[in-house]
Amino acid sequence: MTQRAEHSTVMDRLALDDLITGYAIAVDDGDWPGYRALFTPDGRADYRSAGGIEGGVEEIAAWLGEMLQHFVIRQHLIVNRRITLARRDGAPGDAASVQADYLNPMRLAGPATEGGGGPTAPNYTCAGRYEFTARRTAEGWRLTGVVVHEKWREVWADSE
Repeated sequence: MTQRAEHSTVMDRLALDDLITGYAIAVDDGDWPGYRALFTPDGRADYRSAGGIEGGVEEIAAWLGEMLQHFVIRQHLIVNRRITLARRDGAPGDAASVQADYLNPMRLAGPATEGGGGPTAPNYTCAGRYEFTARRTAEGWRLTGVVVHEKWREVWADSE
């Protein structure tokens, strides 16, 4: 591999890492225009293993916006990212996949949390693995697909 190809590979890996971090931040902050901007126009997501839906980015963003209103606090932790770049003639190509584990503690909304007061500790946690696919576009790397493989979840009542 040439030095130019190595540099390109490092830059692609950093850009893909930033794309995945942007995904977590957009979901946690409820930034649905930002979420949509992370995807190609034909991008799709599949949240069925977590009790959700599968569909195009517009449908998914609307569903997430409605469903996540039930959680006043959300914090995705996306770790153990395995980035695989497609290769073409020994050089990085324009497609990639990222496999990454997630831990997602959240706080369900309820009478004790309405109005901004009340407990802030999580009372709902889920975890699993994401499979992201991405494509290089004129605007940079964009997601073409997200598949959630939820492995476990825990819900507990407050001790108040």
